[in-house]
Amino acid sequence: MLAVKNLRVEFGPRVIFKDLTFSIGERERIAFAGHNGAGKSTLMKCIGEVLEPNAGEITKPKHHRIGYLPQEGIHIKGISLYEEVESAFAETKAIQEDIERCSTELEKLDPRSAPFSDLLDKIGELELRLDGHDPSRMRPKIQAVLTGLGFKHDDFDRDCGEFSGGWQMRIAMAKLFLAEPEVLLLDEPTNHLDIKAQRFMESYLHSYKGAIILISHDRSMMDGLTTRTIAFHHGRAEEFTGNYSSYETQLKERQDNLRKQKINQDREIAKTEQFINRFRAQANKASQVQSRIKQLAKIKRIEIDAEDSVMSFRFPDPPASTHLVAKLENAAQQYGELNVFRDLNLEVTRAEKIAIVGPNGAGKSTFCRMITGEEAPFTGDQNLGPKTLPSFFNQNHADELDPTLTVLETVERIQTRGSNMSARDVLGCFLFKGDDVFKKIGILSGGERSRVALVRMLVRPANFLILDEPTNHLDMQSQDILQKALIDYPGTLLIVSHNRDFLDPIVQKTMEFRQGYDPRMFAGNLTYYLDKIEAEESGITTPVVNSSANPSHSTPNQPQLSSKERRKRDASIRERRNKVLKPLQNEFTSVEKAINELESAQATLTTHLESPEVMGDPEKLRETTNAYESISQKLENAYSKWEDLSAQIEKLEAELDSA
Repeated sequence: MLAVKNLRVEFGPRVIFKDLTFSIGERERIAFAGHNGAGKSTLMKCIGEVLEPNAGEITKPKHHRIGYLPQEGIHIKGISLYEEVESAFAETKAIQEDIERCSTELEKLDPRSAPFSDLLDKIGELELRLDGHDPSRMRPKIQAVLTGLGFKHDDFDRDCGEFSGGWQMRIAMAKLFLAEPEVLLLDEPTNHLDIKAQRFMESYLHSYKGAIILISHDRSMMDGLTTRTIAFHHGRAEEFTGNYSSYETQLKERQDNLRKQKINQDREIAKTEQFINRFRAQANKASQVQSRIKQLAKIKRIEIDAEDSVMSFRFPDPPASTHLVAKLENAAQQYGELNVFRDLNLEVTRAEKIAIVGPNGAGKSTFCRMITGEEAPFTGDQNLGPKTLPSFFNQNHADELDPTLTVLETVERIQTRGSNMSARDVLGCFLFKGDDVFKKIGILSGGERSRVALVRMLVRPANFLILDEPTNHLDMQSQDILQKALIDYPGTLLIVSHNRDFLDPIVQKTMEFRQGYDPRMFAGNLTYYLDKIEAEESGITTPVVNSSANPSHSTPNQPQLSSKERRKRDASIRERRNKVLKPLQNEFTSVEKAINELESAQATLTTHLESPEVMGDPEKLRETTNAYESISQKLENAYSKWEDLSAQIEKLEAELDSA
């Protein structure tokens, strides 16, 4: 479907890759692997026609579209969220407009004329094309994708310019998903997604009908989705079958085999050189020596790239802390009229390792700033233990670095004496190697500055670490180094992340933040938390419909009745209750039951509408949409009936009580 042939890209004297040739078939799922800077994003930009290669070509079928989602740099404004993502259906809307225009022109023509007949045929062709696009699925599909990626219905009419950079990337992702290009290019798509949105994205991609090329440092997502890996290393690109873990296994096997071949080759070369040196001066051996010299010259030497650093990083030994590390009492945070959370009570104790999860904007970063004392609570109290020494990393700290210092100077100025590793070794663990450490902070990219800020924080002795999305700009090897260090870290840890593979071996608890709800603590790692959430979501929650209360009315001024009169009155009330009120109450109960069933059915259909299986199948989507509209109409009728019955019952009960 798409072919890359003899591609070459170079920046100045540096060759990123050369003679790169491979093809992509329909519905293939391909991972680009390799260290940061190895050429993954560069190749993706070439395929996405953002970057022109120096040589080679990329070919695809004429009508096939390529959709590209970069890591960052998207900013849309001047158009509403809904209108922007609806533009993914530009072809459908263009056909609809053509039909409307032709229909208007048709009214002006003589039905017996040839132009009328020709235009009628054209409208028929357009309507046939429109049926293939199935315009009825546009609105439910747009709503399903936007809500799946975390947008609320109230956001649909907001200007795109009001959304932050992370949400801008979600807008671009939604538009790409809806456009359904034949080849989908995703460069680190999880960087700006919370767990719920990431789960939706993964589910959507699993049933995506086109081909997908993916760059990601989320191992679990790569393993679950990709079936082929193209790895970039030292200017070369090699292909591997299987997912990312399979690629790592195959790569190790290839390296081991190559190493063995080189050992054997070196042994044979040494023997040959020894023979040449020993008999070079003997005339009777001259022909044999010359033969071996020629043989040696023809040998293609096996070269093994210098292995990447496999050093491990260890945190500086933290000072001892008290059992209570940090505490929040009735803490609330508020910005203007926005209540982030309130009445939050939490104790963090020594050696606890807690994952902080939840949708963007739910208060995770605010909580981290508050528990460290970097930000005071609006109300309530925050306290650290008497021996607590916190160290906090978030993405904003990268902007606080001195742009005039080098990378090495920035770390050396904060690192204490007696540390386990030199500043240069630590920087090497996190992708700053060779002369990279002498670069000025001012010329680094945002991701590079973020890594410097992370290293700067890691080398400072602390017994309470708070990490806000530390893996966003780390490659797999650096993630592994950091993960092992955090597993061995004896202090207390709070970490905001949605990277399951990274978090699971580290944390023992998961704290969930949700907008409009109190934070919840789960006694397990991220996989345990996701299993619990999935179990909650799979259970059907029956909505409660509040019926009118029957207050007892006090009637102190009512005249006293005789026993006979009271019995007669009570009998009349019972008769009216049995003849009039009870049927109404029975009907009311029946309507309540119907509402519960209809609401449950509506919730089930909503879930189906959001599922990739339904969204990807026009027939299923049409059937589900029709069923949803039918249920919605029935529910509206049931609500009206419920309100009428409620008013009748309330009025009749009031009359009976006052009788």
